[in-house]
Amino acid sequence: MSRSKRKTSILPNCQASSEKAEKQKANRKLRRIVKEKLAVIDEELPRNKEISDSWNWGKDGKSYRADLTNKEKTK
Repeated sequence: MSRSKRKTSILPNCQASSEKAEKQKANRKLRRIVKEKLAVIDEELPRNKEISDSWNWGKDGKSYRADLTNKEKTK
């Protein structure tokens, strides 16, 4: 694979490789709160966005980086 190259130059905006652990924590927290609220019949169930803030997670999304394709072509 010495000549392999990236097909698209869409990369994450930080060094975090995955959001798996953060998603697991958020869903566990949501399930725990939903179970508690199901015990009380008149309670309204929360949404995942109300429980956890994805802006505090390790990755900030992905973006297109055109400068990487130029560097790879010059090498």
